[in-house]
Amino acid sequence: MELTEKRLRWKHFKALTPEKLSLAARILHEIRAGADVLATLRRNPLEGGGYLNKAALVAAYNQMVQSGELEPDAALLERIRMKPMRTLSGVTTVTALTKPYPCPGKCIFCPTDARMPKSYLPDEPGAMRALEHQFDPYTQVESRIRALKNLGHPTDKIELLILGGTWSSYRRDYQEWFVARCFDAMNDSHHGEHREHGYPEKENSVNSVISVVDLPKIHSINETAPHRNVGLVIETRPDEITPDEIKWMRHLGVTKVQMGAQSFDDHILKINKRGHDVECTRRASALLRAAGFKIVLHWMPNLLGATPKSDREDFARMWSDFCPDEIKIYPNQLLANAKLYEYWQRGEFHPYTAEELVDLIADIKPTIPRYCRVNRVIRDIPSNNVVEGNRRTSLRQDVHAEMKRRGARCQCIRCREVKGRTVDLSSLQLDDQIYQAGEAEEHFISFNTSDDRLAGFIRISLPKSGSPDTGMDDLRGAALIREVHVYGQSLAVGAEKSGAAQHVGLGTRLLEEAEKTAKQKGFGKLVVISAVGTRQYYLDRGFDRGEYYLVKRLD
Repeated sequence: MELTEKRLRWKHFKALTPEKLSLAARILHEIRAGADVLATLRRNPLEGGGYLNKAALVAAYNQMVQSGELEPDAALLERIRMKPMRTLSGVTTVTALTKPYPCPGKCIFCPTDARMPKSYLPDEPGAMRALEHQFDPYTQVESRIRALKNLGHPTDKIELLILGGTWSSYRRDYQEWFVARCFDAMNDSHHGEHREHGYPEKENSVNSVISVVDLPKIHSINETAPHRNVGLVIETRPDEITPDEIKWMRHLGVTKVQMGAQSFDDHILKINKRGHDVECTRRASALLRAAGFKIVLHWMPNLLGATPKSDREDFARMWSDFCPDEIKIYPNQLLANAKLYEYWQRGEFHPYTAEELVDLIADIKPTIPRYCRVNRVIRDIPSNNVVEGNRRTSLRQDVHAEMKRRGARCQCIRCREVKGRTVDLSSLQLDDQIYQAGEAEEHFISFNTSDDRLAGFIRISLPKSGSPDTGMDDLRGAALIREVHVYGQSLAVGAEKSGAAQHVGLGTRLLEEAEKTAKQKGFGKLVVISAVGTRQYYLDRGFDRGEYYLVKRLD
């Protein structure tokens, strides 16, 4: 069991003595009446010193609701919830890591640790949890969902993020088993059935013989499960993307693909031994777009041979043909267990300073298009692993502080989300941003508040004659809905909250706009790359089941 989970269980159940439960009940009633949370906690100290924390309040709330002492109160729970930012983007993200396995890449900047999948270190937070669970997919997902529930977060809409080296290089039976066990955890399967679709007890490795799983059946259960999957994300390399691979990913239920582009300069890719060229990334991006996937590209400044000036030029190339929906900026970090360390010892590589990185990212961040989201600006690698160069993990905050000093503003999706703000439907403005991405015309249709906050959006891709052929009949002659996202605190399925962006009908209105756009452009059908747990939402709005997608005729 992960360490954070142990601490949470101890706090929630060991620490809630009758006296503390009584005190928590009194505090909850004061907060429910409008009192400030932190001020109320300070006004009500524990006997002998100290104070209750939010975790104790959430535990007391859950216990009182279960016993009937307190009526369920979503507003109260929202006020006492720990780390509310985790679900303010509208979904709850749960991460699972795959077991260590050989990666086809030979990148000189990538750390290698025999205990972890390629590029991960055992003391990264997510990797630590995976290691403690021995990379078991079921227990990773089940324990994370339980921990989030104990923190007061809704867990009925789960974006599942599967990380660990190059997903496409793993055996397909392992991939299918891994996804199935993650879904078993979301489907709330009995914990005692943990080995039902597992490896033999003493051969828990990716080379073991794996029993056959009925993934379509497991998927169908999730359509009405307690924790529905609203997105499935994997990470892979551009040179692994083929029509056959994308068809397999749709079989698994994948909706979003992360790829390490790293650079858009062939010379930089070559001397860093990346193993593919820029044209490969271009083809992979076009094929994924033609199949409706959301595209996340990783970009790495400070690679061997790069300079701050060349990195600024390189970043600008991303917005020509590639046009990712989301990006992760991962500044290259010098680690002792990477091949790059030898180059540094010979004086052939020099890491940027923290100040140089802040200056670079503060320059490029305001140039990011409004249709893109910046998920990260640095890897979550503990500073003790960094040999030389930037050790700050607060780089995003440092960059924003520098941008504020300059009077600059980033317009990416993350910087404009409404988050927990109340939304007035009548004041929202509809915007259709059209841009070219390779052989596709993209429409980013969004609802924005009067102060330019993003309440929701839909991505529509209109393939042109030169778009790659995916080989899937569902997509022939179709306009593609690649993403529908409504922002604000993630709410339970069927829950309502006055002014919450997720429950003022924005999703339905965005679908209507997509249908109108597709008809105007002469398309005869509209398809959506639906996650397993959102299928029913689209079926209720006129879509039918296809082979890999949901399809709506526009006759």
